[in-house]
Amino acid sequence: MISMSSLGRVLIAASFAVGAFATQSLADTPKRHIVVTAVEPKGGANVEKEPFPAPLPEGGGYVLKKPDDTGRWEVAVYVFEPRQIFVDEGDEVTLEFVGINGASHPTTIEAYGQSFELKRGQVHKVTFTADKPGRHSIVCSAHLPTMVSELIVAPKK
Repeated sequence: MISMSSLGRVLIAASFAVGAFATQSLADTPKRHIVVTAVEPKGGANVEKEPFPAPLPEGGGYVLKKPDDTGRWEVAVYVFEPRQIFVDEGDEVTLEFVGINGASHPTTIEAYGQSFELKRGQVHKVTFTADKPGRHSIVCSAHLPTMVSELIVAPKK
């Protein structure tokens, strides 16, 4: 049998624990820090008898050169990594952009009205509250159509 004083201590301890938990969950906004890199994957292949493809789409996102005298094809493309960024509505988000390849990337986070120029060797941080549920583009206007990432903000349940 539990004495009244023991029961009282248990109830007081439980109320402090619940109060502390409730205070913590209300006071802490989830914070997300994501590093986004501007990179230029390159590749090549030896194909001797394959015809050169049709012209590439407009924009500076692709570079494809005709095969050299040995039949070697080279390709390069500018991209942001990661290609998709997932956050929850209400999160405080910091995107840290790191310019690894490419001299200049005029970048816009469309839904949040953030525009900046990312240069090779530069780091640029953008912090905002993810208050717009949906799919939003992060675009380098100089290297379309490939240098686009997607910010996906999941709505609160």
